[in-house]
Amino acid sequence: MTDTVTTRAGSWRELLGPKNLGACTVLAGGVALYATNEFLTISLMPSAVAEIGGQRLYVWVTSVYLVASVMAATTVHSTLMRLGPRIAYLLGLSVFGLGSLVCALAPTMEALLIGRTVQGLAGGLLAGLGYAVINTALPNTLWTKASALVSAMWGVGTLIGPAAGGLFSQYSSWRWAFGMLVILTVVMVVMVPIALPGRGDAGVDVARTPIPGWSLVLLGSAALAVSMAGVPHDARFTAALLVLGAVLVALFLFADRRLPTTVLPPTAFRPGPLKWIYLSIGVLMVATMVEMYVPLFGQRLAHLTPVAAGFLGAGLAIGWTASEISSASLRGNRAITRTVAVAPLVMATGLALAAATQFSDAPVGLVAVWAAGLFLTGTGVGLAWPHLSAWAMSRVDDPAEGPAAAAAINTVQLICGAFGAGLAGVVVNLTETGGASPARWLYATFATLAAVGAIASFRARAAGEPG
Repeated sequence: MTDTVTTRAGSWRELLGPKNLGACTVLAGGVALYATNEFLTISLMPSAVAEIGGQRLYVWVTSVYLVASVMAATTVHSTLMRLGPRIAYLLGLSVFGLGSLVCALAPTMEALLIGRTVQGLAGGLLAGLGYAVINTALPNTLWTKASALVSAMWGVGTLIGPAAGGLFSQYSSWRWAFGMLVILTVVMVVMVPIALPGRGDAGVDVARTPIPGWSLVLLGSAALAVSMAGVPHDARFTAALLVLGAVLVALFLFADRRLPTTVLPPTAFRPGPLKWIYLSIGVLMVATMVEMYVPLFGQRLAHLTPVAAGFLGAGLAIGWTASEISSASLRGNRAITRTVAVAPLVMATGLALAAATQFSDAPVGLVAVWAAGLFLTGTGVGLAWPHLSAWAMSRVDDPAEGPAAAAAINTVQLICGAFGAGLAGVVVNLTETGGASPARWLYATFATLAAVGAIASFRARAAGEPG
């Protein structure tokens, strides 16, 4: 087994110094594009529907993006092995820019959906490359801090996306928001040849690694099933879709263990901490999906303005980003492993605090408690994420599995995010009786999930202990 990540971690100055700054900007920028676009569109859609129509297709704007992203995530490792970091990023950015341009010029909702699908295919690749290329472009002493930087972009996207979408909708045009994405993509395309190595320079095996077709189909179908489950339906139909999604993921695990071309590294199916690392990442990602409904509950229960409710939802992202940067600077195996082990409990505490304080006509003081609970929830994610990511890259039986292990982080993150979003929609829809009941049930359900996730994080901490 490869060595655990060394406690002599590199410094932030080394990571962001002249030697690595370009690569870090591209890696973080690709994830930021994906995350910002995901949340940007939510704010833009009311204005877009008012101009081009298509209300009946409203829910699919997010669903097609999510499903396409999950499917693309399964191809990250094979794309990186075939093309190398530089060409893989140029491909992903070019396709993302094309999809954004289609969205900006879309005359109908159907055309917008095509653009969103293209964006999702490219975005899933970019988000996965953000982790996978860390493994090949940076020394292992910088993996923890680089993982913190890359995953912090999810928090940045959650914070900037809704605000930027609202500003473009209110003061300019929703089309210019997608136009801005095109411009940012072009800037990154110019940076890639300078910042990233080619195939041979990165030490990447350029063998013609096949695309994992069965995994792509199974995970894409699972994401589609749980996305549809989040839409209001008959309770039995909703439950059936969730069960179908779970069955498809189980089939994926069964197939991925036996097929010659896999998404998860073979080490994940053997005794050892790697499977617990991925499970911990998945639980943390599922629990963050409560933020989808935070603005809605803020407006409904506390009568906040849309802008204020949006900033309330940003509390989770701020906690995630702030704690991630500080946690990545921890030194010493004991401190790191203890931090990872308790992180889900910190998250569960924040969600439980939010659940216990959901009341109608909430005063300002109670809203402040909600914000504190959400900040604590995000803190739990950030405490563990950079270490779990770095461990996933290093705790493999064969060093050649490293890029696959890194790419699988994003696959786990996206599919668990899809399940979390679907589950959140189910809980809210099934408990919708008016008032604070849906909010209490949502926070309490996800607090329970986070608490149970401590079992996985406790088992995963073995990856950080001296072997």
